[in-house]
Amino acid sequence: MNLVAICLLAYGIYYRRHHRRDLLFAYVALNVGIFAVVSLLLVQRIDIAVGFGLFGLLSIIRLRSSEITQQEIAYYFVAIVLGLVNGVAAAWPLIALALDGVLLAVMYVADHPQLLGRTRHQMVTLDVVHADPDLLRADLESRLRARVLQCVVTQVDYVRDVTVVDVRYVAQDARVRVR
Repeated sequence: MNLVAICLLAYGIYYRRHHRRDLLFAYVALNVGIFAVVSLLLVQRIDIAVGFGLFGLLSIIRLRSSEITQQEIAYYFVAIVLGLVNGVAAAWPLIALALDGVLLAVMYVADHPQLLGRTRHQMVTLDVVHADPDLLRADLESRLRARVLQCVVTQVDYVRDVTVVDVRYVAQDARVRVR
């Protein structure tokens, strides 16, 4: 049941929408590892302190690869939870199945492209410094061909005449693929 659930999450939802093979593998490996540890802890009746120690060990593992988004962290979290649920609830398969279904349904809907698919986030480096926020917004809308919802200047370099802006916008002609 755990393998079906993580394959649905990793391959069926995440990979089809985000196409990051490296994280797909990480989600599956993390889930299977968590499932194995929880299953072993339940079968062996190891002291609870050892269990907390193992999960403490897992919590200090840092994600040292390329930068990941908050969305991808959510997938990591659900991969962990699926492993925990299926490991702990192995004696009650209907409960595990129901919880797997709820977790997968929530991820499918919450990350669905049609939910907020036209909203985008981007760091933009401009070759100009705008003193007027309205001119900055107009310049960004012109360059992005989109309606700017929010823009925050994160860096200004007057020597090189460069501005770095964190922009959230709505794409006007975004074609969202439904999966």
